[in-house]
Amino acid sequence: MTSTTSRRRLTGKCYCGAVQYDVADEFVYALNCHCSDCRRATGSAFKPFAGIERHKFRVVAGEDARLIYGDEAATHDAHCGRCGSLLYSVVREGQWVHVTLGTLFDDPSIRPTAHMFVGSKAPWYEITDNLPQHRGHVGAG
Repeated sequence: MTSTTSRRRLTGKCYCGAVQYDVADEFVYALNCHCSDCRRATGSAFKPFAGIERHKFRVVAGEDARLIYGDEAATHDAHCGRCGSLLYSVVREGQWVHVTLGTLFDDPSIRPTAHMFVGSKAPWYEITDNLPQHRGHVGAG
């Protein structure tokens, strides 16, 4: 990755625009999660997300408009309190952020590399790409 690419910042926002963020285009991984929690949180068949260290992500507008579900000091989901969009999740003992790819305004340089929790995927959804599929967490088989 060139130094120009590593300094690139991406912007994202919720559906109504009340909450906005920026994040370094330095994601470490990207996955499609099919677990029942992600399906309920997004209202979709799966949640495409990209993971990054928490210090490379920041809310730039509407921090007071966020609805936090979970422990704000540790693991939680952040939704817009007005329109309900799931913007990101703070995970891994509060050290990482999973940015929901659908909320990015800019095109990230990373793409999902696998499907996880396909053991509990929506029965009405068929995975039609050739990405690896894992029954649980990536690496869990």
